[in-house]
Amino acid sequence: MDKKKLILLVVALVVAVGTAFAARSILTGASAPSAEATQVDAQKGPKVLVAQRALPVGTIITADAVSFQAWPKEMVQDAYFLDGEADMAKMVGTVVRHAITAGEPITQGALVAPGDRGFLAAALGPGMRAVTITVSAKTGVAGFVFPGDRVDLMLTQTVNGEGDSLKAAETILKNLRVLATDQSTESETTEGGKTVVHSFRTVTLEVTPRIAEKIAVADTIGTLSLSLRSIADNQSELDRAIANGSVKVPEGASKAEEDRLLNSARSRPVEGATSFVTGGDVSRFQRRSLPRPQVAAAPAAPAAPAATAPSSRGFDPWRTGPMVRITRGKNTETVAVGGN
Repeated sequence: MDKKKLILLVVALVVAVGTAFAARSILTGASAPSAEATQVDAQKGPKVLVAQRALPVGTIITADAVSFQAWPKEMVQDAYFLDGEADMAKMVGTVVRHAITAGEPITQGALVAPGDRGFLAAALGPGMRAVTITVSAKTGVAGFVFPGDRVDLMLTQTVNGEGDSLKAAETILKNLRVLATDQSTESETTEGGKTVVHSFRTVTLEVTPRIAEKIAVADTIGTLSLSLRSIADNQSELDRAIANGSVKVPEGASKAEEDRLLNSARSRPVEGATSFVTGGDVSRFQRRSLPRPQVAAAPAAPAAPAATAPSSRGFDPWRTGPMVRITRGKNTETVAVGGN
């Protein structure tokens, strides 16, 4: 290769490398001031209260559900909660009135506080109802029930009949959320750092429309009592429901969808099969089975012809066991084995 051409090639390479470094320096220098200005603006901007996760309607605000985050100053609105001005202690326990997405600033109109108009309606889940029952210190767990707790509902009744009556207690509903005690929706009251227990006469529960009807009927049958549930019960029952297939998580569901499905199943009121105890389970001197119903004596009827339906005289529908049909002339009766 000609010496002159080699020198020109080396010079061209040097110029190209120098041009590349110069362009890189220009681009880096131009972007650096812009990034620095943005960072300074974010630090100078106020902090507003935003949702840490999606908050559906009826969600009760907890300390981990919201946090303060820097926000561009020109985008801050008067309805936002600002750091240093908002009292977080008053935020906890409020209820979401309008759905809030994750990362969205929370406005003052989106929350309703206990005692405010519409708080109870906002606290109810979709499709749920609020129903109130009367309790005493004995039937209300001596006041150790607070809004947000979960309870079972027991019905105690006396079944009358011939002879001794039947005493029975039955758990008719499970996993009901307490919305309020008397007219208080506060989760708890403290004095000197200690929880104060107050007696109350009424308890408001969150139920489905059908369960509301059941409670209305049960209140006329006997005495209703509350049974406070352990916090761990819901998780253990949910695990059993998942194991037996009662609760199924769709394949391919996201973590948020799975959590929402499991939380809904965990908080669902339970009705259906009930547990019960009778007097015979408590004392050997009490009845274990239903007594015979009291039936007024009917006037004597003339003998029926043979073609008519057989008489049911002597039949006891409340008694179980072998039955036989006895015919005397034109009269037929059904009696239990061992009866008269």
